[in-house]
Amino acid sequence: MALFPILAGLAALLLAGCEQNSYQPPPPPKVEVAQPLQRAVTRYLEATGTIAPVKNVDLVARVQGFLQSIDYKDGDTVKEGTTLFTIEPETYKLKLDQAQAAEAGAQASFKQAEADYKRQSDLVARQAASQVALDNAATTRDNAQASLQQAQVNTKIAKVNYGYTNVAAPFDGVVSAHQVSVGELVGVASPTQLATIVALDPVYVNFTINEQDVLRIRAEARRRGLTASDLKQFPTELGLQTEEGYPHQGKLDYAAPTINAATGTLAVRGIVPNPDHALLPGYFVRIRVPVDRSENALLVPDTALGSDQSGRYVLVVNSDNVVEQRKVKVGPLDGGLRVIDGGLKADDRVVVAGLLRAIPGQKVDPQPKAIESPASASK
Repeated sequence: MALFPILAGLAALLLAGCEQNSYQPPPPPKVEVAQPLQRAVTRYLEATGTIAPVKNVDLVARVQGFLQSIDYKDGDTVKEGTTLFTIEPETYKLKLDQAQAAEAGAQASFKQAEADYKRQSDLVARQAASQVALDNAATTRDNAQASLQQAQVNTKIAKVNYGYTNVAAPFDGVVSAHQVSVGELVGVASPTQLATIVALDPVYVNFTINEQDVLRIRAEARRRGLTASDLKQFPTELGLQTEEGYPHQGKLDYAAPTINAATGTLAVRGIVPNPDHALLPGYFVRIRVPVDRSENALLVPDTALGSDQSGRYVLVVNSDNVVEQRKVKVGPLDGGLRVIDGGLKADDRVVVAGLLRAIPGQKVDPQPKAIESPASASK
């Protein structure tokens, strides 16, 4: 019988404890916030282009004859003037000797005719010869002079043809594999291609930019007072598909005077030193050209940005620790950070971690954090 009073007392104590408990809301979620990083940023025009040689010449046989020798090894790097092929020079040397002999004979005939004309002229002056004799002497002299000029031209032609028997490198470059063999008859009906020589230092890089970029660059050039010649001196940075960054440095060399109406692009060309021949014609390369520099750009981690149907946005925490969604205008990536061109102030606290816990309109517990500048950022 004494058990019932004890149980009743315990029940009363439990009920009293329940009546004292009240609901406590959970604390605001913790999120990491940081003010935008502020530093100088170089803006680049980025494109994809192809490498092309500055000089690329087909070596051809300009005289007919049997190929006597090949004076290089396929793929050799040669200097300007280096003999590469020899085409049966003896025949053309004999033709040159023949032409020189004919020129010497014509020179002697002209001297004789000139002397005869002077004698007849003196005789006519002393009335010892007729005018007809003087006219005949003048005609003979003029014919001899014409024959001498013809002989001189023939000598020059023979000398040029003799020079063509020695096919030399027109500039410093790399020579391709030979297309003909020793003993083969070349230059019969038309010039025969013997090989190709390519200049690899420097090289061109060809690429195109769209019409919007052209308008933006021209507007920036006008703002900075730059001329067309100034734009052609802009540095050009290149990187191969397997390279990190843009290790090859050059400069702009040419821009087409008109936009291609079919593609809406402008053809542009850069020139890049290539002493180690790392850039071969035909390579696809990544290109960037610095077109502007912002001294106080605002940057945030690219992971801090979201997007919806209206565009890009970031989450910021206001002075009351309430999350707000802020529409922003984004710029290029720079060292892993995204440049913000509009919609954000330097003292805004941007949510950089814990984005899933940051709900617009609700309070959070902001944890300050600093945005570190990557080592690969623009200088």
